[in-house]
Amino acid sequence: MTTIEAAVEHKHRDDVGSRMGLWLFLFSELILFGGMFIIYAVYRFKHPDEFRLAAAELDTFVGTINTLILLTSSLTVAMAITAIQHGKKYLSMALVSTTILLALIFLVNKYFEWSHKISIGIYPQSPTLVNKPSGEILYFGLYYVMTGLHAVHVIVGMAVLAFSLVFLSKGIIHQTSFVKLEAGALYWHLVDIIWIFLFPLFYLIH
Repeated sequence: MTTIEAAVEHKHRDDVGSRMGLWLFLFSELILFGGMFIIYAVYRFKHPDEFRLAAAELDTFVGTINTLILLTSSLTVAMAITAIQHGKKYLSMALVSTTILLALIFLVNKYFEWSHKISIGIYPQSPTLVNKPSGEILYFGLYYVMTGLHAVHVIVGMAVLAFSLVFLSKGIIHQTSFVKLEAGALYWHLVDIIWIFLFPLFYLIH
């Protein structure tokens, strides 16, 4: 093989730089949600009883099921990385597909949960909610904003994992080049970690 051929065959991959860029992005996401958690803490300190009363309106069972779903999805995406590291392409694809399916189930559960709240008049600026104490209004305002923003991140995570699935099928992600899948998995782990904080804040403060 000539020097020119070797240069053409060799493709430079700055995996370290890619990972560093991803970590910086994830850090900015943590700052975003961190600010919201601080706002939540301040208002909860000011209205502890009203926050507990409002939390009783949420279904802890549904929140628990969604938590288990996301924890399982983190496991499957981590297993997908291990599978591709061992050259098991189709197993990795199946595990990524399972992760996306679990994310979809999470969103469906969240849709029905929100639909129920809206059907009984608990949504921002609703006649029912505006007549409640200010602490309850703040609680549900934060609930819709923070869980809604999290749902957006779930959708983005699904899209990222879908691209990873396409890259796996085309062989772009393979046994010796899987940084793209790692990036998608790290983003998905962030989505799960955010929910791990949201779940007790909104569902377990009775």
